[in-house]
Amino acid sequence: MKISVVVSTYNAEEWLEKVLIGYSVQTYKDFELIIADDGSRPSTKELIDSYAKDYPVPVRHLWHEDLGYRRQEILNVAIVEAAHEYIIMTDGDCIPRADFVEVHAQQAEKGKFLSGGYCKLPMKTSKAITKEDILTQRCFDVKWLNKIEKLDFSNTLKLGSDGIIAKILDVISPTTPSFNNCNSSGFKEDMIAINGYDERMKYGGPDREFGERLENYGVKGKQIRHKAIVLHLDHARGYKTPESLAANLAIRKEVRDKKIKWTPFGIKKEEK
Repeated sequence: MKISVVVSTYNAEEWLEKVLIGYSVQTYKDFELIIADDGSRPSTKELIDSYAKDYPVPVRHLWHEDLGYRRQEILNVAIVEAAHEYIIMTDGDCIPRADFVEVHAQQAEKGKFLSGGYCKLPMKTSKAITKEDILTQRCFDVKWLNKIEKLDFSNTLKLGSDGIIAKILDVISPTTPSFNNCNSSGFKEDMIAINGYDERMKYGGPDREFGERLENYGVKGKQIRHKAIVLHLDHARGYKTPESLAANLAIRKEVRDKKIKWTPFGIKKEEK
């Protein structure tokens, strides 16, 4: 199966470079990498161009002008522009383990979207990870990470489990599989069918709302949080406001209460 991996970013070259290194050593090679850029400065483009010249898979950079937080808009462009039938959504601050794309490809299933896991790292560890650490994959080793700063129990479980243990943990996990933009995937045709992301939504749950509309459409979540792993690098969230969170919660409540599948504020802007 051919896959489009969509990585969202905004003015975070230090983190994005680590992510680009992570996708350069994937065990599964049949994918394109799309950087969905919410208006970053020119140095982001320079970084992407420098890697794209000698990268093992095709790299595309989609950019729009910086007019404030418009991440959902550029993600909708990426969905439409994606060349392949299956799309992995992730962020420019999430380093993928070498088997990340392979796990999504293996677990992909019609009528489902995949809900992966992420290991949230503190700033000290995020800064400490080097190119060599990613190339050798030691940055995914629990003992190595604990030497920098101790991992919590949840992250230790995700990183320390593989094979049958990861499978069992995903089955018994009390966490409901939800669409999260750090690590989720689904079929392009399903994303188009619900008209993509709701572009009214700011920071705080737009990906969850996207997943809730997929569920209303009949596409159910499938848990892979212990199988597909990314390291989530630390960062400030200056765009997170009480107002945006409240507005997003109101939209999500309406989606759940009315079983809404299609947003008129998405890829196509006319009413249906």
